[in-house]
Amino acid sequence: MAALGAFPGHPDLAVAVSGGADSLALVLLAQGWTAAQGGRLLALTVDHGLRPEAAREALQVKRWLAARGVAHRTLRWRGPKPKANLAAAAREARYALLFAACRRARFRALAVAHHREDQAETFLLRLGRGSGVDGLAAMAPVSERDGIALLRPLLDMPRDRLRAALAAAGQDWIEDPGNADPARARTAVRALLPALAAAGLPPVRIAATAARM
Repeated sequence: MAALGAFPGHPDLAVAVSGGADSLALVLLAQGWTAAQGGRLLALTVDHGLRPEAAREALQVKRWLAARGVAHRTLRWRGPKPKANLAAAAREARYALLFAACRRARFRALAVAHHREDQAETFLLRLGRGSGVDGLAAMAPVSERDGIALLRPLLDMPRDRLRAALAAAGQDWIEDPGNADPARARTAVRALLPALAAAGLPPVRIAATAARM
């Protein structure tokens, strides 16, 4: 967090948590950080209403976090869903709900759990689209939207280390079936990472290139 510098609302922090390993690890880490800083922590889960299991998963996240003394709210994407570009629309709706919840609760910073492999995947996806320097910078550690600071404190953290942190804390997580969807471009790129690493291009180097961009 120190590497992110000053941000609005420091040290109060809202965290987006889906129930997956990455976001749950971020919540536990953020709980320790906000406690040490004397700040507040708020976990936010978005239920897009696209899978019948989503409401049950959000409730499970609430129960897990309640047991750890973490305040939690579930946000629901209501109304008709578009038939075209659903993934993009769901992503936009998710951030709109998260930022609106931050404003209502008077939190001015939202943390998300993108990690090193996510950054490498984003770089490769944009490389495939022919992006220039700005696009190849991939995801920024700190950005701003609608007066809310969007923080990505885990961009240098490998996925395995986050799962090890959960195992050490005795915390289970929910596997998102969408992560294995072969129709998603990100899923295909993720499958390439082991071969790229074996060829001398591991995620840490790809992510470092994005940072230099």
